Amino acid sequence: MSESQLDAAEEMERLTVTITRAPEDQTISYSLEPKAMLQTDNELVEQYQNFLDNQRLSWTTHHHLTKLLGAGGQGKVYLSQRRGADNFTLPVAIKVFSPERFSNEDAYVETMQRHADVAMRIAQIQHDNLLDVHNFVDRNRIRMLVMEWIDGLDLRMLLNSERMQRLESNVSQKRWNRINNHIVTTTQNQPRFRSGAAIAIVRECLSALEALHRYGIVHGDIKPGNIMIKRTGAAKIIDIGSAFPLESPPPQRTCTPAYAAPEVLKGELASPLSDLASLGYVLIELISGKNPFAGKRNYDEMVQAKLDLPNQLEEILPPKLGNKEFLINFCRKLIAVDPADRFENAAEAHINNQGAADYHRQLLMDNSSENVEYEHEIGLWLEETMLGDEPAA
Repeated sequence: MSESQLDAAEEMERLTVTITRAPEDQTISYSLEPKAMLQTDNELVEQYQNFLDNQRLSWTTHHHLTKLLGAGGQGKVYLSQRRGADNFTLPVAIKVFSPERFSNEDAYVETMQRHADVAMRIAQIQHDNLLDVHNFVDRNRIRMLVMEWIDGLDLRMLLNSERMQRLESNVSQKRWNRINNHIVTTTQNQPRFRSGAAIAIVRECLSALEALHRYGIVHGDIKPGNIMIKRTGAAKIIDIGSAFPLESPPPQRTCTPAYAAPEVLKGELASPLSDLASLGYVLIELISGKNPFAGKRNYDEMVQAKLDLPNQLEEILPPKLGNKEFLINFCRKLIAVDPADRFENAAEAHINNQGAADYHRQLLMDNSSENVEYEHEIGLWLEETMLGDEPAA
């Protein structure tokens, strides 16, 4: 490059381009001016430099609670708008932990410290199929978990016959047939997922559990209500209120009996293999269209039903399932009564031989028409299902 070319290049570095668009004729005009000629607020530049030099920032965050999303034994979850500068807002979910079930404040604080530790670990995982945790805060001694707001529905909401009836009236017959053939169909109990779509959801849950377990955390409460489906069609495991680190289990634990592994119901500590069993129960419900433990009247009946279930899958699962024997064996490996007979871990259940990914491959080999982009199809179905719902954010 010649000396004159270098001088020209250096001059261009000192110029700022200003682009102005005239709306009436859609023309664009350009003006170039030396950077030194720009009027700069020296005090503002000094503030900027102070931020960089101090290496420490602090500001007040404002939240406006706009809608109650859910309530349970631990507290309530609200949709909130986090407000920033220049009219910036971001929808987030805030779980407010209730102190009502604790005998004193010390017990509340001790439990909250455990929740904060788990929340911090999960925040560091950053997995697409796990809830994103933003912060754990203390306001007037009440603890709150700030997390992402997920635009979608949980599986419990989707296993709703009224939603399917409404959907049928809102889509064409051709579209309704495609939904029934590839995603979900109606039964006398509740909607039933097609096996390929159900396995697609379970694969993403297994991927999330693999990451969670790799960090030494047990979820402890896998169930349809804790699996969200986003508008994109992707699945997310949510609600970390029962999660705990393997090296420091809490003195008191909670679970949902219908989805808890038999060893957990017998008083043993939940483990990564217990999470697999819980996910197996969810899968069986998705593809059968009914909760296999519905109607159990007491603890003994619930435990016995879980002990009997592996040998009843042939009768419980629908007769017309693609590669039914493969699917039955997969379910049995998830829910085996003895944890030692289950898949060794979530990764094995997902990608190893006889795992969930293998089932999808088998579907494609047996029927080329099953080459379905499930996440995309589930996302379209969810959009249609949510039509008419009150906007959440």
